[in-house]
Amino acid sequence: MLFAALDSSASGLTAERLRMDVISQNLANVQTTRTAGGGPFRRQMVEFMALPLSAQSPGGVVVSAIVSDPGPLPLRYAPGTPGANAQGYVRMPNVNVTSSMVDLLAASRAYDANATAFSDFVKQGRAAMRI
Repeated sequence: MLFAALDSSASGLTAERLRMDVISQNLANVQTTRTAGGGPFRRQMVEFMALPLSAQSPGGVVVSAIVSDPGPLPLRYAPGTPGANAQGYVRMPNVNVTSSMVDLLAASRAYDANATAFSDFVKQGRAAMRI
């Protein structure tokens, strides 16, 4: 039972850590108008999948995919800038700094919650071994 709880919390730690890494990458590319693919950077999103709880599996969560946000790319007026169209507009990444920071805070809180649960399970396991 104890190891199942540890595995479940560990899966949450791993998934949220990857989510924080992806959000950080989004923030780092908020001004990237030209990628190796040729267009502006597209915000990346992490998709989670719940693992079912069973006798063989402790449950938990895994990252099922990292997908690009298909949302529209905003235009910014910047004539003379490399990549500007004939009207002087440049396609910018679809990364919203404010919502990304909120997502980063939520991922950080979820990570902390899993770390606390993991720590509490370890403490309970140590206490049970002393009895």
